[in-house]
Amino acid sequence: MPPRKKAAPRKKSTARKTTKKTAKKTARKAGAVSKERDKATNRAIELLADGVARDGLKGREPNVEIPLRTVTNMKWNKRKRILEMGDSTQTRSLFNVGQARKFMQTLLLAKGSRELIRAEKTLSLRGMYYMSLHTIEGTKEKTFNDQGESDTVLEDLEVSLGGLREELHVFAKKRGTMVGNITIEDNGDEIDCRRMGTGGYAIPSICEPSVIQFKKCDAKFVLHVEKDTVWSRFNEDRFWETHNCILTEGSGQPPRGVRRLLHRLNKELGLPIYCLLDCDPWGHYIYSVIKQGSINLAFESERMAIPDAKFMGIRAMDYDRCDLSPDVRIALNERDITRARQIADYPWFKDKRPWQREIKKLLANGFKMEVESLITKDISYVTEEYVPARLKAKDFLD
Repeated sequence: MPPRKKAAPRKKSTARKTTKKTAKKTARKAGAVSKERDKATNRAIELLADGVARDGLKGREPNVEIPLRTVTNMKWNKRKRILEMGDSTQTRSLFNVGQARKFMQTLLLAKGSRELIRAEKTLSLRGMYYMSLHTIEGTKEKTFNDQGESDTVLEDLEVSLGGLREELHVFAKKRGTMVGNITIEDNGDEIDCRRMGTGGYAIPSICEPSVIQFKKCDAKFVLHVEKDTVWSRFNEDRFWETHNCILTEGSGQPPRGVRRLLHRLNKELGLPIYCLLDCDPWGHYIYSVIKQGSINLAFESERMAIPDAKFMGIRAMDYDRCDLSPDVRIALNERDITRARQIADYPWFKDKRPWQREIKKLLANGFKMEVESLITKDISYVTEEYVPARLKAKDFLD
């Protein structure tokens, strides 16, 4: 008998491996927000469209109600210590010559957002503008003149639907950085913020729990600085390692992603938030936005504002206290003076004597100062002396 042929070796099953890969892809495809929020946002868009359709079918003028994003429609919730939106709205009608264009734009962006939610994809603000841009048939009229027009209407749509821009699957340009004693998971990728080199972790526009999860965190607090130049000094001196903290920056007034991440670090991990900002009305305003919320996003202050955030400095008294050179003084202009007085009248600052003294001292000095001015003392004065002294003395404004 001829020798029996050996059976070909069985190939190892790849079913489990494939399943894991598929699961990972599915997790990554989850997109901007949770399925539950997507469902709620999609339903809100459908209700908006149904209302317009019903009006048309019944021979009524189609319109949508847009909550007003103005100072007059804001209210200060003293108990919660946040800004909230009032009940005033503006009716946007199809047959009103002055409102027809924005009415059309509102529905165009709502349609685009619904398509993004269904596709489980996201677009930038710029991308959303182009997605809705076309010339109206039979005319030379474009749906949008520029991106600024699109961005403004998108903000109106957010407020109308009661959801953040990120929940419409639209994101802004990355602006903000983080480094420090925390490990996070970003859309399935584990990122150790202790090992981010000189550049740091770029804080994304969308920082919802479905995208970013907090893993191992050893930090005791978060130090938020106003600008990248100051943040780089803290990172290079490895301040976060020496003082066991997280360092963030927002390139001036922090964008939504940075504010949302700071809020989550404070609420979910219980980390105190200390703000190192310039000694001028604009630094004070940035602190106000972080702490109490902003006019444009007053409807979402619950998920953005950090009422317990503390202002570390730089302070008006620091010119004398730190024995700074006259070279660091930047004269206040009329706009600065007007803005400082406005901030002093904010309800959340008006009854706080330390803040009234701070603004009064700023105006009496007649000049403002940047955090970078501390470099005139020593390259690392801000990281080795100024901030450690403020932390030790718990010398903050609240």
